[in-house]
Amino acid sequence: MREDTLSIGELSHRTGVPVRTVRYYCDEGLVEAVRSTGGHRRFGTDAVERLTLLRRLRTLGLGLAAIRTVLAGKCSLADAAAAERARVDVELAALAWRRASLGAVELAAPEERAARLELLAAAAEGGAARRTLETFWRRLALPALPEDGAAMVVAATVPEPPGDPTPEQVVAYAALVAVVGDPRLRQELGPRLRASAETAAYQHALLTGGFTEACEDALARIRAGERPGPGPRADAFAAVHAAARGTSDTPAFRRALLRTARADLHPAMRRYWSLVGDLTGEDVTVGEAHSWLLDSLARSVA
Repeated sequence: MREDTLSIGELSHRTGVPVRTVRYYCDEGLVEAVRSTGGHRRFGTDAVERLTLLRRLRTLGLGLAAIRTVLAGKCSLADAAAAERARVDVELAALAWRRASLGAVELAAPEERAARLELLAAAAEGGAARRTLETFWRRLALPALPEDGAAMVVAATVPEPPGDPTPEQVVAYAALVAVVGDPRLRQELGPRLRASAETAAYQHALLTGGFTEACEDALARIRAGERPGPGPRADAFAAVHAAARGTSDTPAFRRALLRTARADLHPAMRRYWSLVGDLTGEDVTVGEAHSWLLDSLARSVA
C-alpha cells in the first residue's frame, strides 16, 4: 500500500493544505482515504489534484456545499464560479449601500443627524427597500390589475436601487419608503383595497386604451412649459377614462373621476414622483405627467 499511496503528511506537503484541514476534508467526505494496517490514513495520488482544486476553490471563497457539487461532477467549474460571482455582487451592492448610508449620516448637519438616521433605518438595504415599494404598488395602489399590467406599472413606478449609490441617492430612496408608509396616503388609498373585478377590467382597459399615450403627450406639454388647464389634453384624458368605463364624458363623470383619483393628487404622492425623478435623472416622470393631466381635468370642471 505504501508504494502507491501517500501519507497525510506527504499529501499536505504536496498541496500546501495543513494536516488538520486535510483531516477535516476527509471527515466531510471531500477527500477519500483508506486506512493502513496501523490505522493511519493513506491517499491515492489522485488526491493531490483533487485537494489542490479544493484549496483553490476555497481561496476564491466557494463554500463546501458548492465545492462538493463540483467535485462530484454535478456542477461545472464555470457554473460554480458564476454563482459565487453573483453572490459577491449582492454583497458588494449591500456594502455600497451601507457605505453611502454612513456617508449620508456623516454629511448631515448635526441637528439633522437623528432624523436622517431614523429615515435611513427604514431602508437599510437597497433590495429590501425596493421590495417595500413594489409591495405598496401591487397591494395598495394597484390591487385589481392582472399580473402583466401590474408588472408594467411597477416597472415604471419603482426605480431600481443604484448599484453604487451616492449618499444623496440613498437618502432619496429611503424617502420613497417613508412616503409609501405615510398613514395619510394609505388612508386615501383605502377604497382601492376593495377593488372589484369591474375595477380590474377598467384598469386593464386604461392601459390598453390610450392612457399611456395621454401621459406621453403630457410629458411633452410639461417639457414645453405648458401649465395644466382645460383643453384638448384634459378632454382626451377624460375620454380615455370614459371609454374604459363604457360611458360618456360628462361634467358629472369628470367630477366622479377626480374623486377616485384623490390619492394620486395627494401631496405625498407628488413627493414620491419628485423623488423618483431625483433617482432616475428624468426631467419629468410618468407620475408627474399623470398628475398634470389630473390637474388639467380638475381645472376643466372648476
